[in-house]
Amino acid sequence: MGSVKNGFLRSDTYVLAVDVGSTSIRCSIYDRAAKIQGFSSKPIEILYPKPGWVEIDPEMMFEQFVAVVKEAVEASNLHMKQMVALGISTQRATFVTWDNKTGKPFHNFICWQDLRAVNLVRSWNSSLLLWLVHRSSALLHFLSRQKRFLAASVIQFSTQHVSLRLAWVLQNIKPVQEAVAEDRCYFGTIDTWLLYKLTKGAVFATDFSNASTTAIFDPYQLCWSTFLANLLSVPVSILPPVKDTSYNFGNTDRSIFGTTIPIMALAADQQAAMFGECCFEPGDVKLTMGTGTFMSINTGTKPHTSVTGLYPLIGWKIGPEVTFVAEGNAADTGKVIQWAQRLGLFTDVNETEKMAQEVQNSDGVCFVPSFSGLQAPLNDPNACASFMGLKPSTTKIHLVRAILESIAFRNKQLYDTMLRDIRIPITHIRADGGISNNNFVMQLTTDLIMCDIEKPSWVDMSCRGAAFFAGLAIGYWESQEDLVKMRTVEKIFRPQAVLHNFKPTFENWELAVKRSMHWYNKTKQE
Repeated sequence: MGSVKNGFLRSDTYVLAVDVGSTSIRCSIYDRAAKIQGFSSKPIEILYPKPGWVEIDPEMMFEQFVAVVKEAVEASNLHMKQMVALGISTQRATFVTWDNKTGKPFHNFICWQDLRAVNLVRSWNSSLLLWLVHRSSALLHFLSRQKRFLAASVIQFSTQHVSLRLAWVLQNIKPVQEAVAEDRCYFGTIDTWLLYKLTKGAVFATDFSNASTTAIFDPYQLCWSTFLANLLSVPVSILPPVKDTSYNFGNTDRSIFGTTIPIMALAADQQAAMFGECCFEPGDVKLTMGTGTFMSINTGTKPHTSVTGLYPLIGWKIGPEVTFVAEGNAADTGKVIQWAQRLGLFTDVNETEKMAQEVQNSDGVCFVPSFSGLQAPLNDPNACASFMGLKPSTTKIHLVRAILESIAFRNKQLYDTMLRDIRIPITHIRADGGISNNNFVMQLTTDLIMCDIEKPSWVDMSCRGAAFFAGLAIGYWESQEDLVKMRTVEKIFRPQAVLHNFKPTFENWELAVKRSMHWYNKTKQE
């Protein structure tokens, strides 16, 4: 007979995982075979108080978090006491500051898509001080050959980074300034806030994967960067302690779920998805196509230094072992699909695949998916989204096909950048995220990069990864090898068309991208 915990046999226990994404909060309950026994989801209400500002109410988010957990357990016909661990995956670079005496936030979550610091970013990127940082870092790299100095020699700030949005908060919100002066200010990404709330203020912490995405953390030294913090006038005292990804962060307060549940993992969503995909070996690539596209490669035990816009992140830290990833992203993927739907180009997202296949090509129409600028390898925050090549013969179907093609074309750009920049043989490419359900995008991406792409049976990999992290922490699953055995593949996409068939279309699209670049440098803004 198995051991007993909370009055239940060990074989009757389960792992809870919650993923707080960009548009929804999802909770899944996993059994020992990693099958989902209960599920619940709620949309996140995104607030747009001013043009370019993107926020979420932190108190509302916590209420929704608690609600989806309770609803998932209820849907499973299980008991909360059967939940032996909780893993939390969260969207990255979305943050809040709060009063550590009262627990009250000073402002809403400022999301990763928020553009309020865009002028600050432009000012810093063109500043004499950053130029001096680049030059001095290049000299230090020449003398020492240490890669962290090479990284510093090409550093460019972005609105997607926490760093300058936090600097904006410290410069513009007076209650935060007062709290910092009185040593009662806490800063946290979503994981830190939820942990603080779940433990009723008892625990203030984050994990390495989340910390590494803030652009205030040094992945080479595995600590908060005092250099960057001092450069941006960010007090290190407000930053949370950084713990392992699989770690006992404490228990949820009994008043929340009627029992205590050990919080055994915090993870950034893209790194959690990579773990859920079992990308455990150097050269394993994860392609997530959700609100944005994220292409990540496991680089093993050392951070990769890039000069093209791929950034070194900590994938996860479990005990003494640290796994690093290099990542490139395209910010506008699912966001573009949602926009096209609101525009009336289609009524159901599932229609888009069939629509794109109804025509031989896009009739010369190119779409540049750049509502939030262009990321690696172009790295232009001032690029604009655009349709080009419109003509009287253009139909809605051509527009839809051009949009889907643009997603695959950005995938090719990221993949080619990865091949040039990282000298690690690529072993597997595994896709997830809602757009991976679109066979047109998947097949075109496969044809363009001329590599097989695996699509798993489940595409919500962030939740699965959070569950895996938490389960390993308590011995629910014994090893990563056990996790690999449970992995199932729904379909393998294999190259079917010869690459040169797409060459003229891709080259025209690249020309359209160049025309869209630096647009907001050239135009007057209202």
